[in-house]
Amino acid sequence: MKIAYLTSIYARASDTFIRNEVIELRARGHEVFTFSIRREANDKNVSTEVAAEQSTTDYILEKSPLTLILTFFAVFFKSPFQILSAFKLAWKTRALGLRGAFLQLAYLVEAAYLAHRMQAVGIEIVHNHIAENSANVAMLSSAMSGIPYSMTVHGPGIFFHPKHWALGEKIARSAFTATITSFCKSQCMLFSDANVWHKLHIVRCSVGKSFDVSNIQPIPEAPRLVFVGRLCAEKGLPILVEAVAQHVEAGGKCELVLIGDGPLRKEIETIIERRKLQSAIKILGWKGSVEVRAEIERCRALVLPSFAEGLPVVIMEAFALGRPVVTTQIAGIPELVIDQVNGWLVPAGSVERLVQALGQVTMATPSAIQQMGERASVRLRELHDFNTEVDKLESLFKAAIKSS
Repeated sequence: MKIAYLTSIYARASDTFIRNEVIELRARGHEVFTFSIRREANDKNVSTEVAAEQSTTDYILEKSPLTLILTFFAVFFKSPFQILSAFKLAWKTRALGLRGAFLQLAYLVEAAYLAHRMQAVGIEIVHNHIAENSANVAMLSSAMSGIPYSMTVHGPGIFFHPKHWALGEKIARSAFTATITSFCKSQCMLFSDANVWHKLHIVRCSVGKSFDVSNIQPIPEAPRLVFVGRLCAEKGLPILVEAVAQHVEAGGKCELVLIGDGPLRKEIETIIERRKLQSAIKILGWKGSVEVRAEIERCRALVLPSFAEGLPVVIMEAFALGRPVVTTQIAGIPELVIDQVNGWLVPAGSVERLVQALGQVTMATPSAIQQMGERASVRLRELHDFNTEVDKLESLFKAAIKSS
């Protein structure tokens, strides 16, 4: 098959789940062309794997405005009726206000470029991840070119503003829509008509083959914990820092490593300094997948006190490496993490319950943590086998192409 992948920003350190799919589909003999609306703004220190994907990705907004406009008119003169149909669709699915209308015009120009490029290389289906602004481009490009599109919905952002992103219309027009959890599927059902629910399929995210290990490293005696993710509001980091502060003040021991970067970094650094937690919390910034794996293996557990999530791939990575997780009982997380069995589930925003969980994970014996980690690994293999999930996606692509 010839498949196009389109996202808003590709490739970057945080989109491991997309890269895993792309790399595996190519390994299976399919041609996968990656397109991105724009490039990550601060991408100078990415891993070699990310850099390799960037080198072969077509970044639409890196084309000159003149090139994009001329391409739009070339597509228009070639297929005027399809362009007019795309205009109507853009107007129907626009967000309210002048900004929404302007953005749809921009999406139309981007979609024309994508349609032109896909037709030039013989793309059979275009797949979008996340389903927000870049999915608008995929949908409009499909209307222009006749090439079917599909998408994977992750949440949680799109569920905050489903009408703004025309989620129901996107599902209805898609060849299929994959959802990463049962919870995610239920939200798509909530915002779409029942007569298109047959297009919804659960295709769970999985860890890459580099995390498929049989030799799990021993649990350390040291009370070492790790957080991996963007330093942003959704991750609940101020709650985590406060919980560590209370844990330490009560006489508990803790070595927390924060891997990642983002808009809250300065705020988190300020809180750490104010609470005198420099010896308890270290911020390492972004790390490549090999370094992330090594940090997880050096810890007792992953800690992820999120306020909003789909289902974080890093939880799966920790499970693959035999490490339990301290996290929140939100969205699709409880479908994988079982409280007191393979991790600890706490109410989102509860400092008190998070402090309790930190105490349990740092004071437990290594053997007790190891047993939880073994159960975590089994649970992951049951629900998130990488090959099984790519098999599902591959079959959906084949069926969509056959019926187009």
